Order: sequence, then C-alpha cells, then structure tokens
Amino acid sequence: MSSRPVAFKHAELTEKIIGVFCDVYNEVGYGFLESVYEEALAIALCEAGLTVERPVPVPVPVWFHGQNVGQFRADMLVSTSVLLELKSARTLEAAHEAQLLHYLKSTQIEIGLLLNVGARPQFRRLLFDNVRKKIRANPCESVAKVSA
Repeated sequence: MSSRPVAFKHAELTEKIIGVFCDVYNEVGYGFLESVYEEALAIALCEAGLTVERPVPVPVPVWFHGQNVGQFRADMLVSTSVLLELKSARTLEAAHEAQLLHYLKSTQIEIGLLLNVGARPQFRRLLFDNVRKKIRANPCESVAKVSA
C-alpha cells in the first residue's frame, strides 16, 4: 500500500476557499440570512486574492423530456475553476449535494464546494470529471438516436 497523499484537483484553491469560509463564519457568526454570508464571503475571497463571479455567468439548464424547463445559477464561481453553493440550513442534506452535482454535470466546471453556514460550519467537496460528462447539444436528438 502506498502512503502517498491523494492529489485532489484544485486542492490548493479549494483549501484556500474553505479557510476563507471558516474565517467568515467565525467572524460573522451564526443566524444570518444566506445573502449576508454570500456577500461577506465574496469580499473575503477577493481580499484573499481570488477572483469571484456571482451569480455564475452561465445559467445551468434543467431538461425534461428533451425540453429546457428552467435555468438556475450557482451562487459563485471562484477563479473560473470552483463552483460555490452556499446554504444556511440546520445541516447539509442529500438534496443540497444533488443540486451542486447537477450544476457540475451541466457545466464544464469539475469542482464544487457546498458550504453551509448552519449552527456549525460544514462543507462538502464534490467532483465531476469532464471526461465523465455526456453533454448533449440537443437532448431530443440524442434520445431519439438511442431508441431508434
């Protein structure tokens, strides 16, 4: 067995983001609306020398029966590489992870951080490699080809 540490994509960047998130949580405290933490986090990330785009400039489409039925935007994109989804909940739930995973599947971004400013700070790091993504320009056409 190898004792080498696992190398995560954008590990240095995600560690820096998580550190800034903890600093913001410790300074602001618990109990504010998500929007307060989002604003504070954006300021702190910029002060840490990172670029922040919010909301994420590219909407994430939602497909149903091959038709676009809506679009969502992740909360932030840091250094064009890491999507951030901020929550203010008692605890992180599977639905929160599913939301961020959907964003990762629907974009070229591979790394996402789910950050919760609940009673205690929580985070999850999600990865969805681009090589695993099946991005279809026209989902109806792809579905038709499969059933033919």
